[in-house]
Amino acid sequence: MQWWLVLHIISFICWYAGLFYCPRLFVYHSIKSSEKSPMPFHTMERRLYKGIMMPSMVATLVSGTALIYLIWPIPGYWIWIKLFCIVILLIFHFSCGYYIKQLKDGNCKRSSVFFRFYNEIPTILLIIIVIMAIIQPI
Repeated sequence: MQWWLVLHIISFICWYAGLFYCPRLFVYHSIKSSEKSPMPFHTMERRLYKGIMMPSMVATLVSGTALIYLIWPIPGYWIWIKLFCIVILLIFHFSCGYYIKQLKDGNCKRSSVFFRFYNEIPTILLIIIVIMAIIQPI
């Protein structure tokens, strides 16, 4: 079980590194797109998404599922709140892929201001997820 926990923590950190950085790239990409300055942001975004975010997301989900299986039943409702936040995080993750495609194709109507606020979603979810996993308040 300890090895699953180690894998879960490492993969979660890697996934979150991508979730924090990807929207920041969107901010810079949308600013440069409005200035008509050619920058290879789409290459950086694609490599981040496919090379770091996707594999670490899969490893996080596999290791998290293994941990739940090993310690089930879990008392309290905190696990359900945490799992709900993870579903929202997955939606956020795949929306990053959607915006990568839109920005690459030049079809994105979102501004850099939108992406600055969009960038805060994983932070809010991280706070809730860590509180639920460590404190287990309910």
